[in-house]
Amino acid sequence: MLEKPRKTLIMLKECVVMSLDNIRGNRVRSFLTILGILIGVMAVIALITTVSGFSGSLSRSFLSMGAGTLSVSVTGSDLKTGMTAADLTELAQMDEVDGLIPNVSLRSRVARGGSYKTNVTVSGKNMYYFQNTDNVVGRGRMINIVDEENMSRVCLISSGMVETFFYGVDPVGENIYIDALTFLVVGIIGEKTVSTVADMMSGSPDILIPYTTALKMNNESLVTSFTVSLAEGVDSQAASEALEAKMDAMFSFEEDCFTITTMSSIEDTMDSILSMVSTLLAGIASIALLVGGIGIMNMMLTTVTERTVEIGLKKALGAIPWQIQVQFLMESFLLSMIGGLLGVALGLGLSLILSRVMGTAFQISYGAIALGVGFSAAVGILFGWAPARKASRLNPIDALRSM
Repeated sequence: MLEKPRKTLIMLKECVVMSLDNIRGNRVRSFLTILGILIGVMAVIALITTVSGFSGSLSRSFLSMGAGTLSVSVTGSDLKTGMTAADLTELAQMDEVDGLIPNVSLRSRVARGGSYKTNVTVSGKNMYYFQNTDNVVGRGRMINIVDEENMSRVCLISSGMVETFFYGVDPVGENIYIDALTFLVVGIIGEKTVSTVADMMSGSPDILIPYTTALKMNNESLVTSFTVSLAEGVDSQAASEALEAKMDAMFSFEEDCFTITTMSSIEDTMDSILSMVSTLLAGIASIALLVGGIGIMNMMLTTVTERTVEIGLKKALGAIPWQIQVQFLMESFLLSMIGGLLGVALGLGLSLILSRVMGTAFQISYGAIALGVGFSAAVGILFGWAPARKASRLNPIDALRSM
């Protein structure tokens, strides 16, 4: 009973040994064949792993900026087109809310002396933004509640604005003109000012002014976009529901007057997009694996032709067709697996280099490794099957005639 399985194992071991001998015997041809699989697997591993690392870094950036926050965009209704200062104050007093940051932005022409610059990003914020965002004020003072209530023409400017308009001059206490209006510079913006998703979308501002002043410059009185900072320990979903109920009442329960976006929904959308990109890149890289598989088939067909006499002798000595087929399939499989394993190693190395260059986290994708190894094994078997079948069907008499 145990004799037959033992003979099968011995036969498989001999097939592996002979396959390795044949691979070593045709080193240049084997190397070029392995190279096709290697490049394909390396591309798949490197692309998927790099995208996974980039996705992880991007997710962490979003979470660090939006942890404990909700983004609200107001489209309004016929009777109410936005949020008044009183509405924002009422929302800020909710138990689930720690504070609100209005998002008012405009593109302006800025001038001082004989210099001017157009299309400058001016962002309107409130005092809460300055109190709860790190490193906003590099030097000088922040915008306070008095500035908001009086719509004061005060501003903080970025280091780029300092270089453009105040080179060699201390800007704090000096005047600058924004859309022909005189503003007093009360501070310099710090280096790290992107703290919310809204800031990330609009970019780092060049100038910060009171949001009430920004509304007046836009000839508006209502806020249509703001960020809600949640109270400590409050679940974002529960806060979103409470905020929605409150705002529904403010808009007389009319539908589609506002949109509340949580970080989880943004992250889900981002993950979906990156997943599609990763799948597309993997599909493109898999073309190289297909080309490598064709290379294996070509080599094995050539090998069958060259080893016709060997096949004839083995059949004459009693080898049955399936044994011949297994030998050639084993050779094809080993060629593909050698290329696949080398491709995995080189792909991980390449993705590590790319992650260092891009400044993203290196994150091993075990799914990509399984895909690369599994695909290379499948390529070896599928593309080796036809040559192996051809070898197993050779007539021993016809094979021996070519001696």
